Amino acid sequence: MKQNNIREILAKHPIIPVVTFNDLSEVQPQLEKLLSQGVSCIEITLRTPISFDAIAEAKRTFGHTMDIGVGTLVTNEQIEKAAELGVAFMVSPGISMELSSSFENSGIPFIPGVATPSEIVSGLQLGWNTFKFFPAHLFGGLDALKTYGQVFPQVKFCPTGGIKAETYNEYLKLPNVISVGGSWLQ
Repeated sequence: MKQNNIREILAKHPIIPVVTFNDLSEVQPQLEKLLSQGVSCIEITLRTPISFDAIAEAKRTFGHTMDIGVGTLVTNEQIEKAAELGVAFMVSPGISMELSSSFENSGIPFIPGVATPSEIVSGLQLGWNTFKFFPAHLFGGLDALKTYGQVFPQVKFCPTGGIKAETYNEYLKLPNVISVGGSWLQ
């Protein structure tokens, strides 16, 4: 039950598109495009003023066929709002001791971001074992994950940040990578 079963979500979706919407009119065409490519999952980031409205629209129109998740969660209020919307999963760019209880108590699968060994250890101390490796391209990419696989054999990662169509398969081949996130599918 670690992290409200986040590994179940990630295992179902080896590729998780990370999308930022600037206008609600973009939601339906983008999700239709992803579905046409065989992708039934999306992480909608909280980077624009309409993000929660975009999540609500995605849930309303595609919630029955896609796992709609939310990313870039950095406050308790955002976690509460995501829970109210009934998202399938939540993603944070980092680990926050202050937010850990809110994530766990939400009942929604969640994955916090890490980049360094110290952050991984902090997550492990909370009882977590699955992390977003972010931003992957700035913190060593494939080589870092190979090393982390030896140092932290119990940990699985979803690398995000700088993953491209040309490189995502190399990440997925690593035994400690459960899925990858990226914006190349948009």
